[in-house]
Amino acid sequence: MGRLDGKSIVITGASRGIGAAAARAMAAEGAALMLLARSRDAVEAVAADLRATGARAEAMACDVARFGDVQAAVDRAGEAFGRVDVLVNNAAVIEPIAPLARSDPEDWSRAADVNVKGVYHGMRAVLPGMRSRGGGIIISIGSGAAHNPLEGWSAYCATKAAAMMLMRCAHLENKGRGVRLFSLSPGTVATDMQRTIKASGINPVSQMDFSQHAPVEAPAQALVWLCTEDAAEFAGTEVSLRDPAIRARVGLA
Repeated sequence: MGRLDGKSIVITGASRGIGAAAARAMAAEGAALMLLARSRDAVEAVAADLRATGARAEAMACDVARFGDVQAAVDRAGEAFGRVDVLVNNAAVIEPIAPLARSDPEDWSRAADVNVKGVYHGMRAVLPGMRSRGGGIIISIGSGAAHNPLEGWSAYCATKAAAMMLMRCAHLENKGRGVRLFSLSPGTVATDMQRTIKASGINPVSQMDFSQHAPVEAPAQALVWLCTEDAAEFAGTEVSLRDPAIRARVGLA
């Protein structure tokens, strides 16, 4: 018996990085998955690999900046699996990396559309069903950047801080309804985003060697744990993988 047997889970940004690793970890624990990403071919390849192992996995092209895309994906997951038990708001962009005074307004606006409105759209699409059923879990991928300003990251820092407050507002509104909300701050993780950061040469994070970043399997394992009753006491908070006590609970110590 897997820890997520019988759970239906929607993951945004699931074609690579943390999203794809979470899909693999959750499938191994018995979850049925609806995988979303802007690239249909890329996310379908992840789903096909999971189906080859016997997992239930479907994929859809989805731009989280458009509410209609997100609602259609949640509706399809409901049709395929009966309901949505868990939403993982993982999709995010780091660009633009630039001093605020020279940043591109359209790129900055796009970051807000994905990193903030994308999180809102996911919550808005799944919350009515979760509230009516009296249960559900929503996890957003947070960041230490939500709390610490970094040169060249005005868009990322500001949008991650806004996503954190969205989680806290949703938690306040849904306490006592069986819906649990979390933010997972994974630390720096070895993904394509870190390659973009490295290439920018801006701020201390770009100076880190790729080998210093955590493997994608670490946050994936944490996401599985957050879907279990053992994590319930942390609802409404940010769970940081920099915390040794949390790493021990997850099994990463």
